[in-house]
Amino acid sequence: MTPFGEKIRNLRAVRGVTLKDMAAALRVSPAYLSALEHGRRGRPNWAQVQAIIGYFNVIWDEAAEIERLARLSHPRVTIDTSGLNPSATELANRLSEEVAHLTEAELGELNALLDSILQNHPTRRPATSRKPR
Repeated sequence: MTPFGEKIRNLRAVRGVTLKDMAAALRVSPAYLSALEHGRRGRPNWAQVQAIIGYFNVIWDEAAEIERLARLSHPRVTIDTSGLNPSATELANRLSEEVAHLTEAELGELNALLDSILQNHPTRRPATSRKPR
């Protein structure tokens, strides 16, 4: 499951919305919506994210959080380190090899560390509004 899928599934559960009803309202198939929630489909496009935000009638911070989660929810990530420092290639490969073996707490620690590093980086921004799952 992706972070975006988890958020959408939780919103549906809290509001008592079935997958079938939401899919009909968004004019997508229930199978597509299920695959999106479970990370078997790539991240949704901007229009789909906006339709979901509108469907749940969320505003401001929660809408921004849904957009952020959609951006960070591609289930098959490719990192191109060609032309970068060898340390970047090593880090990308180590993460690729180890991510499946990390606990939820360890993943949270790594995300927090990355946010902390990016907080002071002049050209990058941290994943703002990160909320614990």
